[in-house]
Amino acid sequence: MSQIYFPQKYTIEDLPMKPFIDVNEIEHCLYATKNPSVVKVREIIAKALNKNRLSLEETATLINTSDPELVNEIKNGARTLKEQVYGKRIVLFAPLYVGNYCTNNCLYCGFRAANKKQLRTTLLESELVAQVEQLEDDGHKRLILVFGEHPQYTPQFIADSARTVYGVKHGNGEIRRVNINAAPFDIEGFRTVKQAGIGTYQIFQETYHPETYSKVHLSGKKHDYEWRLTALDRAQEAGVDDVGIGALLGLYDWRFEVLGLIRHVNHFESVYNVGPHTISFPRIKTASGFEIDKRYEVSDDDFTRLVAILRLAVPYTGLILTAREPAHIRDEVLKYGVSQIDGGTNIEMKGYTEKNGSQNINSEQFTINDSRTLREVMLELIEKDYIPSFCTACYRLNRTGEHFMEFSVPGFIKRFCQPNAMFTLAEYLEDYATPEIRQKGYDLIRKNLADYTDDHLRLKVSECLDRLKAGERDVYF
Repeated sequence: MSQIYFPQKYTIEDLPMKPFIDVNEIEHCLYATKNPSVVKVREIIAKALNKNRLSLEETATLINTSDPELVNEIKNGARTLKEQVYGKRIVLFAPLYVGNYCTNNCLYCGFRAANKKQLRTTLLESELVAQVEQLEDDGHKRLILVFGEHPQYTPQFIADSARTVYGVKHGNGEIRRVNINAAPFDIEGFRTVKQAGIGTYQIFQETYHPETYSKVHLSGKKHDYEWRLTALDRAQEAGVDDVGIGALLGLYDWRFEVLGLIRHVNHFESVYNVGPHTISFPRIKTASGFEIDKRYEVSDDDFTRLVAILRLAVPYTGLILTAREPAHIRDEVLKYGVSQIDGGTNIEMKGYTEKNGSQNINSEQFTINDSRTLREVMLELIEKDYIPSFCTACYRLNRTGEHFMEFSVPGFIKRFCQPNAMFTLAEYLEDYATPEIRQKGYDLIRKNLADYTDDHLRLKVSECLDRLKAGERDVYF
């Protein structure tokens, strides 16, 4: 293959609140890295294992790797890197839909304005409290509030909803981190939401391919590609530096979308000196009144591979996998990079208190494929030696963004993240677990404690666990 020139600078200069996706640049990267050599692929994997971010070209090289042996090396590298940066812990959260009115017409979404079958609801404050109480009774500590894009869901309404959630204390339960998935706002709007003490603000571009974006977003504010693309820049300018990006896989070629995500990461690092807190990569699912276009369907094999590639490309960014995926796929990709999952998920409006045993597609945004309860997810994680974590310590101690990147070395994981994960697991075991989960959970904690070579640290962790057993809560390093 002839030598292809890659410019040192991106095709579009990175500036605050300016579009940064160049279709030609991405397509050129994919074309120029076809048929990569074994040596090149292994060099890139080695670079990632040293916890270095990969470039667009290097990520494209991994995407173009098709040899089964090399693909397996990519997966094994991702597994090793994940354990180095994140240890064996898996962060758990739950989505809570607050309102599904929407003025957009996005072809793939059950909430779209043209879908007259959709049952529209906005939770009253009392209904929101009831949902949160049920989630707390299940053991949750971290929620993401989801809103349609509609004039009634103003920044103040979203901020008030977050404050309401934080104010709910039921038994030993409390929500310690409220993330948001909602419409883009202007800078002042993001400032208003930030004042409620939110965690991550999630906005997915859905597809980074402009032509496809225009075809699937027919009308509404979301039709404006550039307004959405620069949304999280406005969040950063407002001081919301903890943001989550994502692409809806299946709208366009997944290879392009993965590079779009990496280009978005590059933009944040160039302009704001910090990457996104999380990346999401849901596969498109059937929604009310919508059937999937199979042309860009992502196979299970490709999905597993792209998760591993994302982990190698962005070592310090959390990768989120939701209950859109069936249990066996979720279990598989946990090995290769995913660090956060939802558990006990119900995406129907009022779904946590009005459980009817079956999904009503006309009250959901899309269909889910993992209906396991939080208890079932907890038990399976524990049995596979993962430490289920509800930890929020880093966010409350300002170990986020650049600070997290500084701390994310194996020593930090052992000294802070693993103990804090065990503390939140112990809380769950004391307050919500069945006898079986309680026994297996404490066995797992003892097993992890036995691996500590630092006697002083092991003693400190043991003392905190004793305090939790004695009734103290919210213990963290």
